[in-house]
Amino acid sequence: MKIQNLSGGSTIYTSNVYLITGTWNAFNDVNTLIDVGRDPAIIEIINNASTGVGKKRIDQVILTHSHYDHANLLPRIRDIFNPQVFAFSPSLEGVDHLLKDGEVLKMGDRIFEIIYAPGHSNDSICIYCEEEQILFVGDTNIHIQCTDGSYEKRFVMALEKLRRMNVKRIYSGHGNPILNNCNEIIRTSLENVRKGKINRTYLE
Repeated sequence: MKIQNLSGGSTIYTSNVYLITGTWNAFNDVNTLIDVGRDPAIIEIINNASTGVGKKRIDQVILTHSHYDHANLLPRIRDIFNPQVFAFSPSLEGVDHLLKDGEVLKMGDRIFEIIYAPGHSNDSICIYCEEEQILFVGDTNIHIQCTDGSYEKRFVMALEKLRRMNVKRIYSGHGNPILNNCNEIIRTSLENVRKGKINRTYLE
């Protein structure tokens, strides 16, 4: 599996946009964008990327949540590349498939699990690959250092699930990836969250 951040050199405010492709660009690999951001410059980058001969450049888009800095470019991406679009939010225009907690999808040449993690927004998800021990979190906060916060019950459940997983790399919606001590970061965050206030406003 190959991961490329298409918006790393962006000059406008946008989320990270990750292009996931297979190691060898095999015909049955699923070329995937995680988020689309709002910088049109990524379109040229996609057109110049190595995505496999005779394949669609983008087979599918997975949105970590519907905030504008992560989803604003979706209409143009749909018009140009005609991908299938997956998201948790039922109100976001242009979505073909509504995601469910625990659903599995192929991205590149690997299988990923969808983890519903409301908190930053009520449609936030994380995306985990067990084989590569990689976690995409969008804007979900998994580095929590305070003990007096207020958290959604489903977010706590998501952290509990992540705590049972082995994570070696964390890719966020903004900034650089976390490449060290990922399991310890998640464990500490869960401990701090459990000391805070737990709410039940989102789906049980």
